[in-house]
Amino acid sequence: MTGTGSLLRSLECRSCGGIFPPDRPTSTCPNCHHTLLAHYALDRLDGPAWIRAVAERPGTIWRYRELLPVQDLGSVTTLGEGGSPLLGLGTVPGAEDVRVSAKDDGLLPTGSFKARGMAMAVSRARELGIRSLFVPSAGNAGVAMAAYSARAGLSARVYLPERTPRPMKEAVRRYGAQVVEVAGTIREAGERARADEKDRGSFDMSTLREPYRVEGKKTMGFEIFEQSRATGLPDAIVYPAGGGTGLIGMAKAFAELAELGLLEVPPRLVAVQPEGCAPIVRALREDASAVTPWADPRTIAPGLLVPAPFSAERILEAIRSTKGTGITVTDREIVDAMADLSTRHGLSASPEAAAPYAALPKLRAAGAIRSDEAVWLYQTGTGIPFSIDELDRTVGRTLPT
Repeated sequence: MTGTGSLLRSLECRSCGGIFPPDRPTSTCPNCHHTLLAHYALDRLDGPAWIRAVAERPGTIWRYRELLPVQDLGSVTTLGEGGSPLLGLGTVPGAEDVRVSAKDDGLLPTGSFKARGMAMAVSRARELGIRSLFVPSAGNAGVAMAAYSARAGLSARVYLPERTPRPMKEAVRRYGAQVVEVAGTIREAGERARADEKDRGSFDMSTLREPYRVEGKKTMGFEIFEQSRATGLPDAIVYPAGGGTGLIGMAKAFAELAELGLLEVPPRLVAVQPEGCAPIVRALREDASAVTPWADPRTIAPGLLVPAPFSAERILEAIRSTKGTGITVTDREIVDAMADLSTRHGLSASPEAAAPYAALPKLRAAGAIRSDEAVWLYQTGTGIPFSIDELDRTVGRTLPT
């Protein structure tokens, strides 16, 4: 078999309603420049039969191949991503009456959930004949793109904020990608990247500026559905929101499963952001239809230092479609959560991955999480590149802008 059986039908823009063929390299909507999302011929799939077939396949993201965009098996670029474990946490201080588990994507290739999106996007780029890729990144996405580009034989350039942790910069270089360091946040890295790459013929792999990273992140939702079949879906999934692709991906997965007759009520999606950079949470609190850029963004969590998420309307839509909410945590609470996850639960968590754990007692106190609910914390990355002692000292100082 050379084909994957993908039922990819079109690329669609929810902002203007445009529908486009998926058989050529495409970034954002040609009409309004918003995010395009992949749509599938779900009417051709028997949901119950499909999920039974999926259960018999190897435990990577590619087990869901009919609802993924890659058409040709020869284009699949994989490092074995997917199938991250779900780990019960027992009693969590401040949320003792909640049933808490952690889904740990820090154990995926390249150490973060970015492996899901980049495996998909690089595979699709390869299939469509793209040879040169670039991405602005806070760290993990750049590492993942560098690794999967090396695997696919594609050239890659990664634009990183200067304060990106040194181990991440070194990892990008070890995979053979070029690193361009930029002063400021990922916003400035994105501006520099798009200016530098304008006439190079390279393809922009930025968050939500191409259609397929979200399809890789969609597998988070599919795995959550599969892992919960014996015990029931969690009531809520608490997720650290930077660019927000994972929220869109999970909501998309739940919507597709519902259309296939496999799911009735999705888990509530809860976005966690740091107090010093919380544009999504602010928009939720103000019941706004769009996100306004965050002035003077500050946080120790590089992946959450996203002052103006692209296509944030889709992020808000994902949260609201599941009756979810948002909450902020302090950098002090993030560092304490990293330490507690390590010493109490034996889990290595990046600052971003620790944010949901830090948020849980606050969510319980606010009534956003109720007694005896099942809550899954999405751990997005390993803590290996980070020194808790160093971060502990940092939160006692004024963070640089």
